[in-house]
Amino acid sequence: MLSWDEPETTKHTPQSLPPRKTGQAPVPAMALGALRLAQLTDTNPFGELAIPSQTHELGSHGVSDMTDRRVKVEDKRIINGASDVNQLVPFKYKWAWEKYLATCANHWMPQEINMSRDIALWKSPQGLTEDERRLIKRNLGFFVTADSLAANNIVLGTYRHITAPECRQFLLRQAFEEAIHTHAYQYIVESLGLDEGEIFNAYHEVKSIRDKDEFLIPFIDTLTDPNFKTGTLEADQDLLKSLIVFSCLMEGLFFYVGFVQILALGRQNKMTGAAEQYQYILRDESMHCNFGIDLVNTIKLENPQLWTPGFREDIKVLFLRAVDLEYAYAEDTMPRGVLGLNASMFKGYLRFIANRRAQQIGLDALFPQEENPFPWMSEMIDLKKERNFFETRVIEYQTGGALNWD
Repeated sequence: MLSWDEPETTKHTPQSLPPRKTGQAPVPAMALGALRLAQLTDTNPFGELAIPSQTHELGSHGVSDMTDRRVKVEDKRIINGASDVNQLVPFKYKWAWEKYLATCANHWMPQEINMSRDIALWKSPQGLTEDERRLIKRNLGFFVTADSLAANNIVLGTYRHITAPECRQFLLRQAFEEAIHTHAYQYIVESLGLDEGEIFNAYHEVKSIRDKDEFLIPFIDTLTDPNFKTGTLEADQDLLKSLIVFSCLMEGLFFYVGFVQILALGRQNKMTGAAEQYQYILRDESMHCNFGIDLVNTIKLENPQLWTPGFREDIKVLFLRAVDLEYAYAEDTMPRGVLGLNASMFKGYLRFIANRRAQQIGLDALFPQEENPFPWMSEMIDLKKERNFFETRVIEYQTGGALNWD
């Protein structure tokens, strides 16, 4: 199990280096660092990264006979694994590697999207109604910091508790994509000339946004606590709960009111540059959500003792609370009907999504018989269809260099 605590000096003090002979070249800094690393014992804070301190005889090719330390597939685990986290292969979780490759193929950058029509529309007094402007600003007010919260949760928390390198590989890519999303929202804010102080501080100053973030922060604090370690039933359940909150409720629920609103604008040929970026972000976040759900289900399979009746009840309570928070956000962002939408339509949509997320992790539907009032949202996720969309037809959603605009 990885531990990021400082090493105990009494255990890990390196041996003294032999004195350098007269005229002998000094040891290069990198070699010196490697020698220091090699002198650490197996219990050092970087786990399997260290080379054992005991001496091994070298074979005929100068390679130490340590084949017993090679990674075996059967030793790999998502959490509490003892195998070397630095060795990607042999693969055990091929699904994670395939998802990593898929996200790499979906690379894009915000500045590739033309915002000129959005700017003209925003600046025109008759371009948008006041309700539409409120919706856009509230929307950006949540998203500009939401993806930063997600990224911090990955790099400062989740990553260090996951011991499968295939899954770590995806998490690194996911963290980068969260940075791209934050970049995209900043690009929209800057392009439209919005008050950056107002938008970026909305998560402090707007109650409906602050309430959602305050729901998430305790789960971030748990995993980023330097004293938090997995390996006990309670700690492993805390980790699993946090993974469920971020995959099913943050990325899988809290983002969807905002996605519907901005994409609905795009469907009416308004804010097409912003809507195009949101469509790419929706595609990315759908993959993040699906990866997180696969991660949760694999942890459940490897650790069935975590999935207790009491734990399942706790998760249901969190789901119900998240639906209430996101519905309150929908009411705040659109107090009156706009774009053919109204807040009450989102109640059924959020319940529909909550049912889907619950069933994906093995829970019963929380709101039986709810249907999707926005079936067009499912089409938005698939960007590999050739179609005239926002009058900037995306032939293939691949790397930025492969984007083809008519």
